[in-house]
Amino acid sequence: MIGRLTGVVGEKAPPQILMDCHGVGYEVWVPMSTFYHLPAVGESATLLTHFVVREDAQILFGFLTSSERDAFRQLIKISGVGPRTALGILSGLSVSDLAKAIQAQEADFLVKIPGIGKKTAERLLLELKGKLDLLSEPEQTDQKSRHGEQGDVLQALVALGYSEKEANLALKSLPTGLSVSEGIKWALKSLSA
Repeated sequence: MIGRLTGVVGEKAPPQILMDCHGVGYEVWVPMSTFYHLPAVGESATLLTHFVVREDAQILFGFLTSSERDAFRQLIKISGVGPRTALGILSGLSVSDLAKAIQAQEADFLVKIPGIGKKTAERLLLELKGKLDLLSEPEQTDQKSRHGEQGDVLQALVALGYSEKEANLALKSLPTGLSVSEGIKWALKSLSA
């Protein structure tokens, strides 16, 4: 099972990307919510993954946050919802919006997503009730939207094995205006000092 990839973004062709991990290129399908927050081609990224093996294919799905991957895994457990449909749902809704729609039992909200009909929406509401309430957008995503590159650097440091507390301490003295890759290098130097 492949659980996480860290490498360089080689190509971007939505909804698929190519991740170059030490010379091995992995084709990864990602929801648009992840795609829009990926760094530019040639920059480093870390994705949490879900590996699907079928008789005719082996497909790798990638996510920036654990809540997206957890929601994806809940979605594909539902009869009639395959990985591509789950990817479409996560491309159309954030995890928190999906959880709110399920909590409020709003089938009309889900029907707006391409590929989701009334029956599938009702099945989603029924089978996911109470299961997505515990999932919330992680702090990394919130910090990323507030602090741009610092969120990317924080996420990279956590993916490299540093605690969130250590990563936040390194970010406190991070100079402004650094690119993500420069910020990661700078933070790693400050952590090793």
